[in-house]
Amino acid sequence: MSAINVNVVTDEPPVTLTEAAAAQVRRLIEQRGAGKGLRLGVTAMGCSGFGYVLDIVDEPNPDDRVFPAGEDLVVVVDPEAYAYVKGTEIDFVREGLNRTFKFNNPNVQATCGCGESFAV
Repeated sequence: MSAINVNVVTDEPPVTLTEAAAAQVRRLIEQRGAGKGLRLGVTAMGCSGFGYVLDIVDEPNPDDRVFPAGEDLVVVVDPEAYAYVKGTEIDFVREGLNRTFKFNNPNVQATCGCGESFAV
């Protein structure tokens, strides 16, 4: 993977990946055949207001915030979403037979009962 030289953020609370999440992102990139990291966004949804949106990113947009996530990965966040996710740690966990990304977001004030949405 080549380095990303766009808007790397060092002076704001980062969005980070645990080792398990980084390993899963690498697997997804390998399956896809291309990518430089993970894009984290939010969308209006659910009973609490917002839900997370994840996607593999090839190149950040010029105004994206880019956070290093190891030597070979980045986490990319749209500036509008950043207010909702700053300081978030993304993990990849096993719950019973399921495996899923989990978000440790210090900005969350409430979540819905099913865990699909959050409020800040």
